[in-house]
Amino acid sequence: IDINTIEGSGPGGRIVKADVENHSTASSSKADSASTEKAPSSELATAATALAASAKAQATQSASPAPQSAPAPAAISPVVSGEDQTVELSSMRRIIAERLLTSKTTIPHFYLHVEADTEPLMTLRKQVNAQAEQTHGNKYSVNDFVLKAVINAAQAVPEVNASFNGDNIVQFAKVGVSIAVAVDDGLVTPVIKDATTKSMLQISTEVKDLAVRARDKKLQPNEFDGGTITVSNLGAWGIESFDAIINPPQAAILSVGAIVEKPVVVDGELAVGQRMNIGLSCDHRVVDGAVGAKFLNEVKKLIENPALMLV
Repeated sequence: IDINTIEGSGPGGRIVKADVENHSTASSSKADSASTEKAPSSELATAATALAASAKAQATQSASPAPQSAPAPAAISPVVSGEDQTVELSSMRRIIAERLLTSKTTIPHFYLHVEADTEPLMTLRKQVNAQAEQTHGNKYSVNDFVLKAVINAAQAVPEVNASFNGDNIVQFAKVGVSIAVAVDDGLVTPVIKDATTKSMLQISTEVKDLAVRARDKKLQPNEFDGGTITVSNLGAWGIESFDAIINPPQAAILSVGAIVEKPVVVDGELAVGQRMNIGLSCDHRVVDGAVGAKFLNEVKKLIENPALMLV
């Protein structure tokens, strides 16, 4: 303590103990007051510095180019041992892989299934084939009737006979049915063009011809053009039900299972019936659930009432 700064209160202006104590208390209060007054200024300075740094960082970030999106994850490769066989992709298998990957990654699929009573169809088919043996000799397959049902249903519900096209949906004026045909090294889909103008006999003979030439690799490129809806039938392999992948740029594909005998209830009585599962895979950008159900039920109605297809 600087003694010269203390004002004495004793006799003759002498400095007493109380003067020293009072001087110490006053000095401490002034120091605290000064510290308190300076603190806000210090905090403001710190805040201003931080704000300036933040603004600079934002300006730098705005001036920088937008970050690029993360690259697509790489495909997971299998672990190959010396005993494994590596089969090079054929050109057909490569195209199949590319198209199906495009379909599953760009088309929002949804799936519908219904079961059809095929007893009326099998009865009519037996009668028609018996008559055919005496005339043109062509025997009709179950798939011939299914194709005709799909063609008629596409006319009745044209929203399914369509394609998504960016800012619009194309509803095709004609029906071109792509038929999935298994060949040695893959799958091909030749087309029955302008199918609504063709009779059951024409459809049946054309399908047989396309299938034979597909397996012999004698189809022409233009025979794959013009498809608006696809039918895939795995019934011959005993498959009862499956979901098919849409054949782009089409909006739907019908899957057909095997005809099986199973217990059914008819007029309240248990009986053995013949049933076939038919499914529809739809592009939800084009076809809503109710529309897909309407189409599938139209196919079911025609299969269960096959005489309607011969009119």
